[in-house]
Amino acid sequence: MSETAWRAWAEQMATGLARVDAGLCLQWINPALAEWLELGPRTAVGQSLGLLLADPEGLVQAARVLTEQRPQQWRGISLVTASGREMTADIALQPLDGGLLLEVHALAAPLLTSSPLSATLRGFAHEVKNPLAGLRGAAQLLQRRVGSEDLQALAGLIIDEADRLGTLANRLLHHDGAPQFGPVNIHQLLERLTDLLQAEPSPPQLRHDYDPSVPDLLGDAGRLQQVLLNLARNALEADAQSLTLRTRVEHGVRLGERVLRMALRVDVIDDGSGVPAQLRDTLFQPLVSGRADGTGLGLALSREIAHEHGGELRCTSRPGETVFSLYLPLERAHD
Repeated sequence: MSETAWRAWAEQMATGLARVDAGLCLQWINPALAEWLELGPRTAVGQSLGLLLADPEGLVQAARVLTEQRPQQWRGISLVTASGREMTADIALQPLDGGLLLEVHALAAPLLTSSPLSATLRGFAHEVKNPLAGLRGAAQLLQRRVGSEDLQALAGLIIDEADRLGTLANRLLHHDGAPQFGPVNIHQLLERLTDLLQAEPSPPQLRHDYDPSVPDLLGDAGRLQQVLLNLARNALEADAQSLTLRTRVEHGVRLGERVLRMALRVDVIDDGSGVPAQLRDTLFQPLVSGRADGTGLGLALSREIAHEHGGELRCTSRPGETVFSLYLPLERAHD
C-alpha cells in the first residue's frame, strides 16, 4: 500500500496513530491523536516524542525498541497535551521504515470522544446509501414473490443487513461516530452470525457452545455484530471448515491494568491454517495482513470496537485451532 493510501486509512481511525523517525521526532500524527494531545497535525511535525511523555524514561524505552527492532506494549503511560494536561494511555510501538509506528489508546477521557470524520469517509457513507437502498428494494420484491419460506427468510436476512449497514452509514454522516449503548443479548448476535454464515455458498460446519446464564450486556449491537462477522470472515479466509461459537462468564478478568469483577468471553474457534508466526506479535496492528489482497483493517477495527466497550480482543493460534476471544465487561450493565 502506498504512503498516500496508508495515511488515508489511518486518518479514518478513531485510534490515535503516530510515526516517529530514527531521531524519535514526530513525522506525522492522525487527527484522533492530534485532538487528544490538543495539537494541530502540522504543528506536531518535528517535535520530540519526549515532549509528549510525562516520564523521560519513556524516551529511553522507545530508543530501545528502535535498537532491538522488536515491538513493545506500554501500559498506563502518561502523555502531556499542549495545554499541559496529562492523559493516560496504552501505547503499542512497532518498528517501521527506520522509525516507529505508535498506536495510542487513551484510557482517560480525551478532550473529544472521537475524531471528526474525513471528507473521504463521509463521501463513502453517502455513496453507499444508494446501492443499499436498491439492494433492500430488490430483496423486498423477492420476499413477496417467492413461495419458499426458506427463500423468504434469506431475503429477510438481506433486508436486515441492508438496514444495519444503512444505520451505520447514517451515523457516519450525521453523528460523531460514538457507540450507541443499550442492552445487548450476545446469543442473538451469534444466532444472526449463524444465519449469515449459513447463507454462504459453502457454509462451514457450525457448533454452538453457549452458557445459558450469560446476562445481557451494555453495548452497541451493530458494532459488536461487526466484530463477530469480522472474526468469522477471518476464519473462513484461513480455510476453516468448521467454527465453534462459545460463550462463558468469567470473574476477576485482568484487562491491561484493570481487573473486571465479571466479564463475558466470546470465543470464535476455527480449524483453519492458523496465524502465521511472523504476524502474531502485530496481528491487531493496522494494515497487517497475512493475505496478499488483505487490507489489514478488519482485526484492527475489531479490537478498536472492543476497546470502545471497555473490553479486549485476544488470540491464540496453532495450525488446526485458532481462538479469537472477545472480552466484554458485564459489571457496567448490572452495577
